[in-house]
Amino acid sequence: MTSQLNVDTIVDKAGSGGTNVKIGNTSTYVSEGGATTQNTAQSLAKVFINFNGTGTIATRDSFNSSSIVDAGTGHYRVVFTNNMGNVNYTHILNCNHTSSFNGMFGSTDTGAIENTSQSEFFTCSAHTTNNDSRTVHATVLGDLA
Repeated sequence: MTSQLNVDTIVDKAGSGGTNVKIGNTSTYVSEGGATTQNTAQSLAKVFINFNGTGTIATRDSFNSSSIVDAGTGHYRVVFTNNMGNVNYTHILNCNHTSSFNGMFGSTDTGAIENTSQSEFFTCSAHTTNNDSRTVHATVLGDLA
């Protein structure tokens, strides 16, 4: 027999409006069309960062990122606050050099040792020359430790 809970708002015991909702790593949600279910924990981005990669690099916004390291021209490391569960995570990168030239692309650093505590990548021009990028967006998908 299944149960159903219908509520408009969940609040803490004091009634102040704030609450912490925890779900298990096996929790699922139903797709928009209702035909399939997906694992909620696995479908969430585990890390994201938006930063200025020129001059003195600076984070504009981030989640689960403790720092960004300038490792050379067009070479960056994003250090995670919470480690990934393994090195089989996926990077999604997007970058541009100037407002008029968007021929930049990001790539993971194939020479880097893969590890669970950071992501290492390059931003390059269309001619595969490493270039600092004024706007870098990076997202990591995978399993947290």
